[in-house]
Amino acid sequence: MLRIGVDLGGSKIEVVALNEQGKELFRKRLQTPREYNATLDAIELLVTEAELQLGQKGTVGVGIPGVVSPFSGLVKNANSTWINGHPLDIDLAMRLDRKVKVANDANCFAVSEAVDGAAAGKAVVFGVIIGTGCGAGIAINGKVHGGSNGIGGEWGHNPLPWMTAEEFNSTNCFCGNKDCIETFISGTGFVRDYKLAGGDANSGIEIASRMEEGDALATAAFERYIDRLARSLAHIINVLDPDIIVLGGGVSNIEAIYPLLPEVLPKYVLGGECRTPVVQNMYGSSSGVRGAAWLWG
Repeated sequence: MLRIGVDLGGSKIEVVALNEQGKELFRKRLQTPREYNATLDAIELLVTEAELQLGQKGTVGVGIPGVVSPFSGLVKNANSTWINGHPLDIDLAMRLDRKVKVANDANCFAVSEAVDGAAAGKAVVFGVIIGTGCGAGIAINGKVHGGSNGIGGEWGHNPLPWMTAEEFNSTNCFCGNKDCIETFISGTGFVRDYKLAGGDANSGIEIASRMEEGDALATAAFERYIDRLARSLAHIINVLDPDIIVLGGGVSNIEAIYPLLPEVLPKYVLGGECRTPVVQNMYGSSSGVRGAAWLWG
């Protein structure tokens, strides 16, 4: 069976076609038009081109930076704002003459890593994307767990757990609340914290590099970051207790995270014990589009 995945992002739309074994047969991307009907046109064009080149019709899954409301059937919470308020799955189904599955891109990431990535063989997978923002998705037995409200995995907009006096009421989140996890552990939050301490850097990777060179400010900022990340993940472990946690996004490329985080997690996990593996993703920036292709299982 041919599986076609589409990753609908703010700057590009990418399509990939996989065979039954997960081998990539086709890949192409176009610039995102930033207008709804033109976006439908672009997706239809990419899917049609893939099928013509491969000589077969496939299932279609689409990952979006938002969710389809289980109540209204319309896209909501997408930072690609021109798709909000539209029945994307239904409109694409009419264009492509088949049912289309649409899921949050972080859930697609979790599915990708659960099916044949870094979490292959694990039943309950928590997939975290840490970049400019901070998102997450849940895959159970290789399937998306979106939840009854369609927001399963949205840990980034819970408050940072066990805040210190200095942390409390110290950040503003775009969602309208204060002290969200995202404002502390995203790459943006990591850089903000380092700059507030007197440092100057443009990315978490840069701060980590300075830490390796012995920079005291960078070392202190990284220690604060690991502690905040551990607190945030401990809440997930206390509630969901996943079999594995997979990190994605730019911050996931900081290698120092992986030996240090397991040392801090037990401090915050109930019972003082934690052996939950926290691993780097296998497919990098391709994981989301591959997960979209696997939405049909």
